[in-house]
Amino acid sequence: MDSILNPYYVDIIVFLVIYILLGLGLNLITGYAGQVSLGHAAFFGIGAYASAILSVKGGLDTWVSMSLAVLITFVFSAVLGLPSLRVREDFLAITTLGLGLIIQSFFKNSEITGGAYGIDSIPTPSLFGWKLDNSGYLLLVLVVMVVGIYALKKMTSSRIGRAWMVIREDETVAKAMGINTTYYKVLVFAIGGAYAGAAGALFAHKVSFIGADSFGFSVSATVLSMVVIGGLGSIRGTLFGVSLLYLLPEMFRLFKLDFIDMKYLDMYKMIIYGLLMVLVVRYRPKGIFGKTGAKLKSLQPHKAGTSKDGDNDA
Repeated sequence: MDSILNPYYVDIIVFLVIYILLGLGLNLITGYAGQVSLGHAAFFGIGAYASAILSVKGGLDTWVSMSLAVLITFVFSAVLGLPSLRVREDFLAITTLGLGLIIQSFFKNSEITGGAYGIDSIPTPSLFGWKLDNSGYLLLVLVVMVVGIYALKKMTSSRIGRAWMVIREDETVAKAMGINTTYYKVLVFAIGGAYAGAAGALFAHKVSFIGADSFGFSVSATVLSMVVIGGLGSIRGTLFGVSLLYLLPEMFRLFKLDFIDMKYLDMYKMIIYGLLMVLVVRYRPKGIFGKTGAKLKSLQPHKAGTSKDGDNDA
C-alpha cells in the first residue's frame, strides 16, 4: 500500500490531522468555555517533548511514552490553567501568551530538552512488528482524530459541556446557578491541553526531531486563526477552518501558479490568513460555522446547585 500512496501527500494529511487535534483542543478552551488562550503551542510542545524524552532518554516503549505524554500534558495544562481563575478576556490572553513564551524559552535552554539542539532520533511506533510509517502512521493519526472528535462531541453535549457554555456566556450567571466555575475552567484547560499533547506526541514521532522553534507563538496564532475562521464552539467549524488554512498553501504548490513566487509563500500565507480573519471578524464574529449562544435552559437546575437529574454541578 505504501507504494500506492505518495509519501508527500500522506505527510500533508498526517500534519493536517495533527493540526486538527490542536484546533479541537483550542476550540474546546476558547470556543466552548470562552477562555482565550494565546499559548496553546506550549501544550503542543509539552506533549512532544514529554514523549520524545521518555522514548529517547528514558528508553520506554513508544506507545507508553505517547500515552504518558498525554497524561503529563493534561496535568501541566491544569496547572497552567490556574491563571484563568483570576483573570479574564484580554488579561487572560496576555497571561497565556506570557506562559507560552516562558515554556518555549525553557525548551530552548533546558538540558533535559536538548537546549538549542533539540532532540533527535525519536523512534517511529511499531504495531505487531509493523513499523508505522507512511500509510501506517496516516491510519494511526486518523484513528486518534476520530476518537478525539467522538469524545469531544460526548463532552460538549453532556452536563459538563453545558456548564462550559454557560461560563462562556456569563460567568456570574454560572456561579449563581451553582456551577463550580473553578473546577470547570481548570478542567477545560486540562482536557484541551491533553488534545494538544496528543498532537505533540504524534508530531514528535512523525518528524523524529523536535526543537523549540516548532512550538512558538506563530503556531498558537495560526491555530487560533483556524479556529476563529472555522467557527467558535463548533467541531465542524474546526475541521473546516484547519483544513482551509492548512491546505491553502499546499494548493499554491500543487498548481504552481505563475503569479505566486514560492520563495514568498510564507508571506502570502500570512497575508491571506490576516485578510480572512478581518473578513470573518467583520461579517461572521463567531466564525463560519460558529454557534451564537449556549443552551442556558438545558442547564437550569430545579434547585440551586443541582441539575435536573439531581447531581450537584459543583
